[in-house]
Amino acid sequence: MADLTIHAAYASVVEDEDEGLLFIGFAQGEEEDEPYALFRQPIGGGPVWFSVNDEDFGAEDAVLSIARDARGLTITLRPEHVASFGWAATIDIRIGPQTEDAAQAIAALHDVFGEIFPA
Repeated sequence: MADLTIHAAYASVVEDEDEGLLFIGFAQGEEEDEPYALFRQPIGGGPVWFSVNDEDFGAEDAVLSIARDARGLTITLRPEHVASFGWAATIDIRIGPQTEDAAQAIAALHDVFGEIFPA
């Protein structure tokens, strides 16, 4: 059981050329105060910033591994970064058939994380 769970209704992949960043996100709803998980990386590659629910609960190079099962994704954080996430060591992102654009977001995560998110 994860320390934090997000039930994703929406997923997205956005390349912001003005900022030079790739954003991959999973959100529970459309409102700003609803739970979300966000991955951010420079478009050309580089370190990934991961945050949950608030920019204050995030860190660069925080993801140790990503596992996928029938319920969605489990993000395991590097031990040295758990304090940045309110002492959460694992985050579950529940993805169901109703999660909009989930396949695109999962494919983008595979591209970004490679070996720590096996296909």
